[in-house]
Amino acid sequence: MKLSYTLMYDGNPRAAADQVAGLEKAGLDMVWVAEAYGFDSPTLMGYLAARTETVEIGSAILNIYSRTPGTLLQTAAGLDNVSGGRAVLGLGASGPQVIEGWHGVPYSKPLARTAEIIDLVRRGLKREVLTNEGTFPLPLTKEDGAVTGLGKPLKLLTHPERDSVPIWIAALGPKSVEQAAGIADGWIPHLFHPEKSHLVWGEALEAGRSRRSPDLGPLQVTAGGMVAIGEGPETKALLDFARPLFALYVGGMGAKGKNFYNDVARAYGYEQEAEEIQELYLAGKKKEAEALVPQEWLEACNLVGPASYVKERIAAFREAGVTHLTVLPASDDPAATVAQVKEWVS
Repeated sequence: MKLSYTLMYDGNPRAAADQVAGLEKAGLDMVWVAEAYGFDSPTLMGYLAARTETVEIGSAILNIYSRTPGTLLQTAAGLDNVSGGRAVLGLGASGPQVIEGWHGVPYSKPLARTAEIIDLVRRGLKREVLTNEGTFPLPLTKEDGAVTGLGKPLKLLTHPERDSVPIWIAALGPKSVEQAAGIADGWIPHLFHPEKSHLVWGEALEAGRSRRSPDLGPLQVTAGGMVAIGEGPETKALLDFARPLFALYVGGMGAKGKNFYNDVARAYGYEQEAEEIQELYLAGKKKEAEALVPQEWLEACNLVGPASYVKERIAAFREAGVTHLTVLPASDDPAATVAQVKEWVS
């Protein structure tokens, strides 16, 4: 099992990025850089490439609407070059709130668009002349025809560092997860509950893997959360710092009926909590919404408690198919925390 880390920053991402160099020395294998509607991901990924030597650097995520397939191909090739072959292209459909609200483009045909972009990027990195008729195998969707659009057939002008960059898909809905398991190198879920994940995505993962090309190798999965190792109630109390994040996604990432994270909460069995959290959050009562996030869910998604308990959580994530354990150290010495967990996952 490898260790990954999501770049967390408050105002100044340079300071957070500089910390990654220390975490790399402690054993970190991969760093993910989010985008949403904050700073763009590729700029920070390029900065990380200059500040690090061995960690893989992934976008988590670049949405499939605001950049053309050609731009995504150029970004993957450029980042892979400046990092010396350490780039990972994390893609996702995001949601209507970001795509339509921030980027001002229609949120449509996410499955077909994702499949086409992955196909184009993979062919483009091999410097094939790119055309797109929408005719390549698309077994996971009934949406026919090309949706991304290409002009004059061209091939990548420069020679990439590698002719293949790992492509991961962030997905939550059953069809999207099935697609990720079928065509992507890796899958990025969110708010992942190891013991309940099979209830939500088990059938979708099995269906996708049944169509998976052997050339891709086993599906990689990244998930995890806050890590705090220690005895006593003060350590357990750190879980409360995760409440705002859970409430934001379950309550505020989309209108009613259009919030994928709320759907996941319901699928986990937290139907009533999901309903009430969304009602309160959309009404501006964020603190009340945070208080309703189930403690069981917080404990399952994070690794907070005595060393023996944290080891149990690592085993649970491993059993659920996680190959890259995401760790967000909540300690005075993050590098020491990463080093400790690295010993346990090796």
